Amino acid sequence: MAVVVAVSLCFMVFSLAGALKVTIPKPLYEYARGDNITLPCNFLPKTKPSLVIITWTVDLGGPTDPAKMILTHYSTGQTDVPELYEGRASLAPDIAKGKADLKLSSITLKDNKVFSCRVQIPGDDEGTLAASVRLVVLVAPSKPVCALQGKAEYGQNVNLTCLSAEGSPPPVYSWEQRDVRNSPGLRDPRTTERGGILSLYNISMDTSGYFTCTSKNKIRSASCNITLKVLPPSLSLGNSAGFIGGGIALLLVLALIILICCCCKKKKQREAEKYAMGTPEEGTFADKEPIGNGKRRDPRDEEEERSEYENRRVVNDDRRVVNDDRRFDNDDRRSDYTARRSDYDDRRSDYDDGRSDFDDRRSDFDDRRRDRYDDRDDRRRDDRRRDDYRNEGDRYDEPYDDAEPARPKPPSVPNNKPPRDTY
Repeated sequence: MAVVVAVSLCFMVFSLAGALKVTIPKPLYEYARGDNITLPCNFLPKTKPSLVIITWTVDLGGPTDPAKMILTHYSTGQTDVPELYEGRASLAPDIAKGKADLKLSSITLKDNKVFSCRVQIPGDDEGTLAASVRLVVLVAPSKPVCALQGKAEYGQNVNLTCLSAEGSPPPVYSWEQRDVRNSPGLRDPRTTERGGILSLYNISMDTSGYFTCTSKNKIRSASCNITLKVLPPSLSLGNSAGFIGGGIALLLVLALIILICCCCKKKKQREAEKYAMGTPEEGTFADKEPIGNGKRRDPRDEEEERSEYENRRVVNDDRRVVNDDRRFDNDDRRSDYTARRSDYDDRRSDYDDGRSDFDDRRSDFDDRRRDRYDDRDDRRRDDRRRDDYRNEGDRYDEPYDDAEPARPKPPSVPNNKPPRDTY
């Protein structure tokens, strides 16, 4: 049994010694950004090969992303380089010595990945056919940015943050505290620091001071500063601004109320003055009732009233021109005056209708009186004719005693006697 095991081990060693082997001296290489670098790759064939195919690929980092080919070189002298790496990637092969080194120029943070070297020889497909190497592109940390999270008031919890936009390998952050006298401050035991975040708990006036954050990696370091000033809650900027804003708003409201009251008072005073000076009394310009017995109002009285009304109207117009700013206040009163004037026009129209009716009645009366006078004149004429006839008869009837005595002559009516009312 022991002999069989020994023979098997010898066969395995002989088999491995005769297989292809691809190696890279170190698993990790570090270079600064912008450098031109060379990633070494060595291979040992089983026999002298007639054809060798060398392929370099890069791992994109995703679990489902396939490896991206950088170049493929054939021992016949042909090299295929994709467009992404054209001009940046090249191969320095030495088939006799078993070298397949990759050269990259102007490396960037995008090249911070895992690269693989693979060698293919027809008829020699056993052994280690590929090897991988990690490329770390070193970038100095950028100047960090310090910031405060929370309210710097007594009894509050705040965070001081520090972050560099770039840096490879990722930088390490550290905080240093100094008091207001620029002396090293004593850090509260509850203070924690992790990932560039300094957490301060239950801060007080003693927490105030100057804080410095340092961002550092293998290449160099950078720092930023922040000043922490802890204030009582009543003296904080936000509360002070709130109190000031509230006071200003209250003053504005009070001023607005006072202004409205003053405007209302002045408006009432102006209305009282204008009413005392220019408001016509009820019925001032209304026509009087017609006088009885057919007599009309004296036209001169109407003209005087109309003239007085026109004068007052001119005065009111002048006042309206002078007091243009009060025009809107007088709209309601002008509307009332218009209503009264419309009432006055209605009453005047009624008066005109009554007067027209009176004129019609008077015309009828004149016609009837004229007819009556005409009838009276006719009767008088008939009476005179009858009297003349009777006088003529008396002259012939005087010798007879039984003659009819003459009738007394009716008294004549004076011409200036006023006619009798028949109604």
